Amino acid sequence: MINVEPNVANWQIIVAVVIFLTSYALIISEKINRSIIAMSGALLMVIFGIVDLHVAYTEHIHWATIFLLLGMMILVGIANKSGIFQYIAIKTAQSANGDPMKILIRLALLTAVGSAFIDLVTMVLLISPITIAITRILHMNPIPFLITEILVCNIGGAATLVGDPPNIMIGVAADISFNDFLIHITPIIIIILLITIAYLKFYFKNHLHAEKRYQQGLMDIDPNEYIQNMALAKKSVFVFALTLLGFVLHQFLHMEPAVVALSGATLLMLIGTKESDLDEVFHSVEWVTIFFFAGLFVLVGGLVEVGVIKQLASWMIEVTGGNIALTSLVILWGAGFASAFVDNIPLVATMIPMVQDMGTQLAVSQTEISTIWWSLALGACLGGNGTLIASSANLIVASIAVREGAPISFTDFLKVSVPVTLISLVIASVYIYFVFIKLGFS
Repeated sequence: MINVEPNVANWQIIVAVVIFLTSYALIISEKINRSIIAMSGALLMVIFGIVDLHVAYTEHIHWATIFLLLGMMILVGIANKSGIFQYIAIKTAQSANGDPMKILIRLALLTAVGSAFIDLVTMVLLISPITIAITRILHMNPIPFLITEILVCNIGGAATLVGDPPNIMIGVAADISFNDFLIHITPIIIIILLITIAYLKFYFKNHLHAEKRYQQGLMDIDPNEYIQNMALAKKSVFVFALTLLGFVLHQFLHMEPAVVALSGATLLMLIGTKESDLDEVFHSVEWVTIFFFAGLFVLVGGLVEVGVIKQLASWMIEVTGGNIALTSLVILWGAGFASAFVDNIPLVATMIPMVQDMGTQLAVSQTEISTIWWSLALGACLGGNGTLIASSANLIVASIAVREGAPISFTDFLKVSVPVTLISLVIASVYIYFVFIKLGFS
């Protein structure tokens, strides 16, 4: 039985839950564009009086999250026009002297590092076509490379505040800084990444062979041909470095990460973009994603307003007896399992207010509640490797593979992804338990 909030009628609770569950089901089905569904659900919450419009855009929509995403999208959009990402990918492959196994490892590391700072969808859109081009030159099946890039992309995205949207959402909601992620999450992600690459190297070892003449063909390519604008490439690298420095120092500079990202985007527009090209720059922004986030925040806000989220937090406390260790591990594995089947963005959007309510009801220390936040971040991001439909990045790579005549079957992906996901979650569980709970390092 849900405890009704003051001034909330039972019919409003029912309507809020129906709107939320219907919207969620439609988002999962992917029959209709998810941003349209999220915006429609949000509008229904307002029309039925469940969420006040003023409260929606002042309290429920996390503008810091949206502005951070917006800044990074503009940065990447401008830099991509220079050809710098393609240049880096070709140079990375050539550094392996055409050896397919070494190329797999180097592209995996490049993808993981890139996804720690670039939106996962953007990262796979950048790396997948180049990977396919490389495998064509080598006359090899691209599937081992593409599957590897999917897996390491989701892992790498978990490493930093700006790597994966759920981390951005958690960071803003819990006031967790870029440096906090570097200290608490990046080390374990590096360990998980290295173990995953070692496993994939073993798994695909019989599929990574190419003739010497094809390897030489790769080495003969001039990477500079991929640079479309050298001046813009240099400016992009400079601004990216400056933005990264801003993220590291944002606490000392008393600047929010969103301000840092928007400052970097604005600077690159000022020094690297002609006024005639500004329309194209703004077209590079994934407005569908921006509106999806805005609608999603209001949808979840409806559940907050009618008391459903508070009740879910109470149920979680009852199930775990308020034990922080058990709660953290339940959140880790629950988020990991759920995000293997549903998009981790709406999942985390729903769980954030629940964790906040749990912290209030338990009256726990900042250290203890931080442990739960880290568990949610790790579970939601690492669970994205569970299935081929677990994240947008996975689906995009799969669609590119189909277009190139090398489809990745759901079953073949599961054979690789399930062990990787389980190993990742087990390592994360050990890390959470001993480092955060036993040692209290949070």
